[in-house]
Amino acid sequence: MLSLIGNSEAKMDAKGRVFVPANFRHLLDDQRVFVMRKNLFSDSLVLYPEATWNELIQVLRSRLSRWKREEELIFRQFVAEAERIELEDNGRMLIPKRYLTALGFDKDVRFVGCDSTIEIWPAGKLEATFVETEKLAEEIERLMSGPTHETET
Repeated sequence: MLSLIGNSEAKMDAKGRVFVPANFRHLLDDQRVFVMRKNLFSDSLVLYPEATWNELIQVLRSRLSRWKREEELIFRQFVAEAERIELEDNGRMLIPKRYLTALGFDKDVRFVGCDSTIEIWPAGKLEATFVETEKLAEEIERLMSGPTHETET
């Protein structure tokens, strides 16, 4: 099972090309095909390994009816805003210009492992989403002491 953790800084060139940090490439083995889309909940990008994306789409499709207009519109928008990304042999990828512009990327980026995906953040924006250490500890204690939640696949 894939478990991507940690974070690494990287530099992007003027064309939007950036090397996926070696610590993540090592965990991803020889995977070269990914899907990228804007994060639903923050000003960052999410890089899905192809198998993880396919699982996500199966779950989403199973919960959204093709015969309900609003649900079909939601599904369409979710997948239309995604982009297939292929790593070059050297581990470099091109971030589409529409994402760079919309999210305010500059040359400094941060890659963050989030279990089965990698988030890509413009420099300085990630830290603004963090809560204080004590608050984090309290929230984890509260969440983990409650009823057990089954994870979705």
